[in-house]
Amino acid sequence: MDINIGISEEDRARSAEALSRLLADTYTLYLKTHGYHWNVEGPHFQQLHIQFMDQYTEMWTAVDELAERIRALGHKAPGSYAQFVKLATIKEEDGEPSWQDMVRNLEQGHEQVARTAREVLRIAEDVSDDATGDVVAPRITLHEKTAWMLRATAS
Repeated sequence: MDINIGISEEDRARSAEALSRLLADTYTLYLKTHGYHWNVEGPHFQQLHIQFMDQYTEMWTAVDELAERIRALGHKAPGSYAQFVKLATIKEEDGEPSWQDMVRNLEQGHEQVARTAREVLRIAEDVSDDATGDVVAPRITLHEKTAWMLRATAS
């Protein structure tokens, strides 16, 4: 299929590959956040249960937007756990973390997703992929703000 959106096949592939890494990091952080929502305990249970739900709900919407941008570029979006594990920089941890460790782990996860998104933004700028930039730039803002809120919660 010939795609003529003003971005070469090579450049669309670069954007799609970078977006796939961001999708994998976002999905992995989504899963971690959802699991923490189910399992958080302690004196801040109610606050964290709601905060984690807000976070995973937002990321659930984001993964769809990221995957659809990959498809718009003419590439297949990763869609399996095996693919996400290979692409993601965020790793799962073993055990049952305390509420404090959950907050710290999510803070670090949001910082990592912001870094990954920033890499995608640089590639999008390099290949003049404005639409990918438009999708990714707000992600950076959101993940940096969420990391800040989690830092404030942990202190």
